[in-house]
Amino acid sequence: MALRHCAGNFLSPRRSAYMTPHSSMSIFARQMNMEAQSVAAHLNSSGFIRSQGLIGGKWTDAYDGKTIKVCNPATGEVITNVPCMGGKETNDAIASAYDAFVSWSKLTAADRSKCLRKWYDLIMAHKEELGQLMTLEQGKPLKEAIGEVSYGASFIEYYAEEAKRVYGDIIPATLPDRRLFVLKQPVGVVGAITPWNFPLAMITRKVAPALACGCTVVIKPSELTPLTALAAADLSIQAGIPPGVVNVVMGNAVDIGDALLASQQVRKITFTGSTAVGKKLMAGAAATVKKVSLELGGNAPCIIFDDADLEVALKGTLATKFRNSGQTCVCANRVLVQEGIYEKFANALSSAVQSMKVGDGFGEGVVQGPLINDAAVQKVESLVQDAISKGAKVLVGGKRHGLGRTFYEPTVMADVKGEMLISREEVFGPVAPLLKFKTEEEAIRLANDTNAGLAAYIFTTNVQRSWRVTEALEYGIVGVNEGLVSTEVAPFGGMKQSGLGREGSKYGLDEFLEIKYVCLGNMN
Repeated sequence: MALRHCAGNFLSPRRSAYMTPHSSMSIFARQMNMEAQSVAAHLNSSGFIRSQGLIGGKWTDAYDGKTIKVCNPATGEVITNVPCMGGKETNDAIASAYDAFVSWSKLTAADRSKCLRKWYDLIMAHKEELGQLMTLEQGKPLKEAIGEVSYGASFIEYYAEEAKRVYGDIIPATLPDRRLFVLKQPVGVVGAITPWNFPLAMITRKVAPALACGCTVVIKPSELTPLTALAAADLSIQAGIPPGVVNVVMGNAVDIGDALLASQQVRKITFTGSTAVGKKLMAGAAATVKKVSLELGGNAPCIIFDDADLEVALKGTLATKFRNSGQTCVCANRVLVQEGIYEKFANALSSAVQSMKVGDGFGEGVVQGPLINDAAVQKVESLVQDAISKGAKVLVGGKRHGLGRTFYEPTVMADVKGEMLISREEVFGPVAPLLKFKTEEEAIRLANDTNAGLAAYIFTTNVQRSWRVTEALEYGIVGVNEGLVSTEVAPFGGMKQSGLGREGSKYGLDEFLEIKYVCLGNMN
């Protein structure tokens, strides 16, 4: 059987180059391996690790037998192999979804709601196993992973309820013998392409509203973290969601993406990932004029004003910057601090970051796991080095962790300027660059000086300022004195090149619906 390595494969002779020479670190590394192996064995024996794609309700290998290794980023060990699928498998998945759409879309909203509710209940009943699986393949701390399971499940619960509230409209007629009304109908087959940083929530945030509206889906999870997606899909089958409604293919991203774009049967593409890939999908969708929603990259400013409550600002900044080791699209990418509080805040943040425990996500008290692969570490290193070469100073961290592999020290940098690459590009790592500003106007100008517009954060005790700055910021999401802003009941999405459309909330349903105007004549 031919094998394809997962992106950023760690199983290379160079591994020892990143290992610490200290025996204590070697012992810790062995403990990490044993812990991960024990968890993997338990999940495997309980049937939670699926190693096939899902097409039309059947678990399926790649047609040519090729596979991809799914690796644990904390240890580099192979968890399992999954199919390296391509265009043929994707076309079959599309055909299955298209066939299933006929019956699924005809079900009453109440019946679809019941299926979604059962799916939610099953996910919550297995949140510990799903959390363990997520930590195993993605690396985030177990507590954080279990939190993501609850967060991801909340979208299914919410849209199970909203499925029954897709309302049409009656329009007053312009002529006495006319009756005018509006129907909302499911768009059809949806291609959902999701990233590795939130292996469950990025799927449920798309799939739950799609299914609630009556659409069927073909999910393409990241090749780095497909196991959580497969486990969730398995639970959807157990919940009674009919075969073909939920399909999962993974492998050759280009071939799968091309098949989704080319198909006339796929009427909607929903994507979370990089801006560069989002632009390609948007261009590709034009050939068949598909509906597109895109949640793309960010460059979130976190603005700390002199009048901020230091404790609140510190807590919020830590939450928004270092969650998931900085690997989220809404992470604070630039921390803008007013000059009057700059030194005090920099010292407090450095002290808090220095005490963060780094390690395998299964470790007790660990709050920072590994980065997803070596390419991610290299990107962080290059941005940090560029900033240092241009005058920035490292206050804490600034290098690979002694644990080796893809662990990177939580980092705080001072004297960062707007022209440095670390201020212009999405870091996607545990690095907090501090930029000093003088006035409110300067802070707004610095914050908006980017093509991105996903999330922004401000910390101030001045109510008038909070409104002024919120309205001036060119971002789809603004957190005021709060670093954790995501919730299923609020619309999530960006402005400018951070994407199109919204996910979550009642507005998330609109992305999967077509509006049909009906005119009835001769009604007198």
